[in-house]
Amino acid sequence: MNWGILVAVLAYEIVLILGLGLYFARKEKCNQEEGGFLLSNRDLPVAVVAVTLALTVLGTPHIFGIFEMTWFIGANAIWFGIAHAVLLVVTITTTAIWARRAQVTSMPEFISLIFGEVPRLMVGCVMAGLIWGILTLESQGIGIVFATVTGLSIQQGAIIGGVLGILYVILAGMKEIGWVNLVNCAIMYVGLILTMVYITGALPDGGWERVSNFYIDQEQAEMLSLFGTPEMLFTFALGIVLSTTFCQSISQQLLQPALAAKSENTIRKTLWIAVPLNGLFAVFVCAIGLAAKADPAFNELGPKLAAPTMLLNSLPGWLVAWLMASLLAAVLSSFAMAVMAPATIFTIDIYKNFFNPNAGEVEERFVTRIMIVILGVGAFLVASYLPPIVSAINWLFAWMTPVFWLIIFGLFWKRSSSAAVITMAVTWAVNSAWSFTTLPASLGFEGLPNVYPCLAVALALGSVLTAILPGKPGLFRKPAAPVAAYAATV
Repeated sequence: MNWGILVAVLAYEIVLILGLGLYFARKEKCNQEEGGFLLSNRDLPVAVVAVTLALTVLGTPHIFGIFEMTWFIGANAIWFGIAHAVLLVVTITTTAIWARRAQVTSMPEFISLIFGEVPRLMVGCVMAGLIWGILTLESQGIGIVFATVTGLSIQQGAIIGGVLGILYVILAGMKEIGWVNLVNCAIMYVGLILTMVYITGALPDGGWERVSNFYIDQEQAEMLSLFGTPEMLFTFALGIVLSTTFCQSISQQLLQPALAAKSENTIRKTLWIAVPLNGLFAVFVCAIGLAAKADPAFNELGPKLAAPTMLLNSLPGWLVAWLMASLLAAVLSSFAMAVMAPATIFTIDIYKNFFNPNAGEVEERFVTRIMIVILGVGAFLVASYLPPIVSAINWLFAWMTPVFWLIIFGLFWKRSSSAAVITMAVTWAVNSAWSFTTLPASLGFEGLPNVYPCLAVALALGSVLTAILPGKPGLFRKPAAPVAAYAATV
């Protein structure tokens, strides 16, 4: 075990997290204003919101998921990063603005304004479960970071990282996450740039040209192309753009930082920071993955460990520690929001909505903190028993596809609770059947990502049912309370 690296990384994370966490917790101790812990009193500035939006969807799938994807589809894996750049553009210009305008605390609460309590409960339960699924994947990533560098098992690494992830959020909530993210982002990108410089110098004779020749000699030149083969472009590239956009753009995990922003204008300004910060990351990671597979010394280790092991063996000790801290920071930031989001949904949409409507800020903090611990501990305990990262993501992301379109229908066209309930139920049944039965093969669509059938069902069924079933005018079409009240806050 490399104790020096482990101690250095843990010292950095603990000092940063405890320092900022305790500072903001002390500042907020006397603040009884509702939403202080969950939404930072809606006071986060542009830089903090932008970085948190970027890092919230930049975790295990962006690092170890892309390492795995690169092994099989090469540079086409960069589309995972492009998908998240598209996601952030859509979110910042549409859904984040709409939810912030409504002054809600959770996305299920937003659903209740549009469709009522039954759809709210359905979305709350599914969204919380979906985000917890992502949380377990982030725990796996934390475990891999520690396992690669220290020799610990993935489960042991996940436990250490899980404790850090809980500390990342439990002291001061959304404000702590945002400001810790701001520091970590600067550290991460400097470390990543230095890593690419050192990796380039450490490549065997021929450098990147040798890497390119490896794939050409293997008759896999498509691995070097962003567009790959037509099949890759359709099944992976377009599929991941659609599934990521339609799922995460209405997810509590991504929208909670936007809900904590000072204003709608604050959210709009984040576009020029969040999108490049997130989108460029995949390019670096994909290049490292391609180089690792092309080197015989690491090729035999397989898709999970080849790239991390190459980094460990090629970089000087101080940069290994820096890079580990950088990668850990990226995963911890996603872990923090992935544990904060379902805890918020439970507090607002379950506990406060059904059991104690009069709960104040102190009680909200208490309940949320309990849920953060429960969710975090549960996630890192199962981290080493998970399926491949990308396979899990394909299934998870398809769940929110109908909700995205129903929100658009309900805001700008027509609100039909019955149409929403039926559309979601049928689409979710199709999503599960597509993953766990022989339905795709029997229809001749084996290998087709879940988002395609879910998108087809959601649009077709949702449109027809919304048109024919009774309902009310779209929420943003109706010039009456509560929309008029929301408009006054813009």
